[in-house]
Amino acid sequence: MNEENPQKPPRFEIFRAAGARDYNAHEVMRLDDLTPAIAEGLAHYMAGPDDAQGQVVELVYAAPGFSLSKVWFKSGYPLPLHSHTADCLYYIMAGSLRMGDEVLGPGDGFFVGSDVPYTYMPGPQGVEVLEFRNTDELNIRFMARNKAFWEKAGEKIRASHEAWKSEKPPSSLPPRAG
Repeated sequence: MNEENPQKPPRFEIFRAAGARDYNAHEVMRLDDLTPAIAEGLAHYMAGPDDAQGQVVELVYAAPGFSLSKVWFKSGYPLPLHSHTADCLYYIMAGSLRMGDEVLGPGDGFFVGSDVPYTYMPGPQGVEVLEFRNTDELNIRFMARNKAFWEKAGEKIRASHEAWKSEKPPSSLPPRAG
């Protein structure tokens, strides 16, 4: 934090991996336009054992006007179509993802402007991405408003529960041949 002006990021600051914190432990991201259908869908989507989660999200660094998160989505995690109220830059560290007809892997990335809806599907080993944002606070808006989507996504999460418990981050796996 910039002690002289708390609204500006520091001119220089070191951060360490050990300082990364569970994203859910912070009020960094708020839900926008939470309709009854989305609220019910999210409840269905998140139902199940705590260890069934197919995502690990850490806030690595935050300062006024900037943040960095590390995200690991496990194989086939059903990421809902959504948007954020901030520009986001994504860099793939390990694994792969499919976005439309494009398959992206390590070293690839993409930019998503504020309020632009997007989704992607993690590949067979999952995907680890760095998320750079031009803010330290943002909102998320889910676009999936029908019950069928949320039920199908919740079923996928519960069906993947056992496999996800033992799944390792793609950065810890040997490279795939081919």
